Amino acid sequence: MYDRLNAIERRARTCSGVVIGVFVTFHLVNHIAAIHSLDAAEAVRRVLSGWWSSLPGMVLLYGAFATHAVTALVALYKRKSLRMPLWEALQMGLGLLIVPLLAAHVMATRGLAQVFDVEHLYARMALIIWDSDMTVIKQTVLLLIVWGHFVVGMHFWLRVYEWYRRYGAALRLLAWSLPLLGLLGFARAGQEVAELARSQGAIRKLLDGFGHPLGELVRFINFYDERITNVFLATVVVVLVVRQLSLWWRSRRAAFELVMPDGRRIPGAVGATMLEALRAEQIPHASVCGGRGRCTTCRVRIGAGSEGVAAPSTLERNALERVGAPPNVRLACQCRAHGSVAITPMLSADAGAAQARQPGGVSGREQVVTALFLDLRGSTGLGEKRLPYDVLFILNQFFAEMAAALTASHGHYAQFAGDGLMALYGLEGEPADGARQAVAGAAVMLVRLEKLNERLVDELDEPLRIGIGIHSGEAIVGTMGPPSSPNYSAIGDNINIAARLEAKTKELGCQVIVSAACLDIAGFDPSAYANRAVDVRGRAGDIVVCTFTDASGLPTVETVAS
Repeated sequence: MYDRLNAIERRARTCSGVVIGVFVTFHLVNHIAAIHSLDAAEAVRRVLSGWWSSLPGMVLLYGAFATHAVTALVALYKRKSLRMPLWEALQMGLGLLIVPLLAAHVMATRGLAQVFDVEHLYARMALIIWDSDMTVIKQTVLLLIVWGHFVVGMHFWLRVYEWYRRYGAALRLLAWSLPLLGLLGFARAGQEVAELARSQGAIRKLLDGFGHPLGELVRFINFYDERITNVFLATVVVVLVVRQLSLWWRSRRAAFELVMPDGRRIPGAVGATMLEALRAEQIPHASVCGGRGRCTTCRVRIGAGSEGVAAPSTLERNALERVGAPPNVRLACQCRAHGSVAITPMLSADAGAAQARQPGGVSGREQVVTALFLDLRGSTGLGEKRLPYDVLFILNQFFAEMAAALTASHGHYAQFAGDGLMALYGLEGEPADGARQAVAGAAVMLVRLEKLNERLVDELDEPLRIGIGIHSGEAIVGTMGPPSSPNYSAIGDNINIAARLEAKTKELGCQVIVSAACLDIAGFDPSAYANRAVDVRGRAGDIVVCTFTDASGLPTVETVAS
């Protein structure tokens, strides 16, 4: 029921915004006609205002204004945090300014027409507006604010669609041109009514059309303008106060916390979404649509504590199905939880509209694997005294040997990074088999590297050296990367540990570092080998590792075929 009401509210806000936007567009077209003359503007007004002056048109238009104002206040109340991207703050701020600025205009047009039966000729309204500098400024600001609110809302609604990105430049040009031309026509109308003001007969004819003293009409407009503005501003204050009291009350009840990949724990208020909790703590997180469930850039992978996560709503489920997300991936802007929940953002915090509807990111499953990272030491020095082709020959020979070692030890080549690589073991079969194969793979690599150095002794100033880091643990394994060139790889904290262990080989003066966790899974006793506790960047606490200077010291070297 709650999700259904949310869906109705969103649709009502969007549809009412579109109706208002169409009306404002017609209004700008009416002003643009004034560039030619007041008579042209009046002719356009009669055509465009015919529908809006009818009973269905008035119900639709003023119903849209009322609906948009109410749903905006509801959205303000429901926000668990007022921290938001600049564009969201701009759209919300502009929206809240519309009612106070619009009240006088509505009373001067529809109010006078209904109460005093005044016919609103374009020239007559232009005369009243241009009679006061403050009124001119107010109407200009109103026009720009309403149009800006409409354009910002439409842009961030439609930018996730491919067709909008294709025609975005033309639409942006139109969005800038309409208000500029409209204001130009409005200024031209001011010049014409200033010329009419010099003719007493023309002015009297326009003023007599009101049918009532102008002062009485102005007092009517100001009376209701002041009251509508005060009531709305008071309503906004009440909404903010009640919202704050509600948040205070919720904070006294059990809340939830999000455990980030780097170990940070982000608190969340009861009823808040994960995205709201992250924003409240100023944690950058992607959200192209502003948390409305229209895109999927805020998606996160749920880890430990998934039992405390509420089931997805229809809106969230439909969005995730569009990108083929697995069950453990949720939208942070829609997902609520209780207790402690581990999450991993699927896209970078600066992800844009291009990633909103593309699978990209990660599509895989949790699995215990063993990761092996290898790096060629001193590779930059190879090019100092050699031609590029000679360097390329040496590197090709090197990677050919490493690839053969992967094949021999049943490793999966996952990534290539200039002078290094990442390999995965245990993708199929038992984790223990993968761990043993990874250690064996490191031994094969060292043996093959030694033979390669013998073959290239005349080409090298000094033998090639490598560093290898191996670690086992749970990771997300699957197809990931850009949609145009995805690869089968893995991500997660345990993958990062393996990479950092490889970097530690320089510091510890060895060729291979294997974590104790990997040796445990493989069935070996870490205490039987040279071991120590080392700190790993980005992880709290030390990790016990075993260091090896050559292939002969590795546990499985006896079983490796040379």
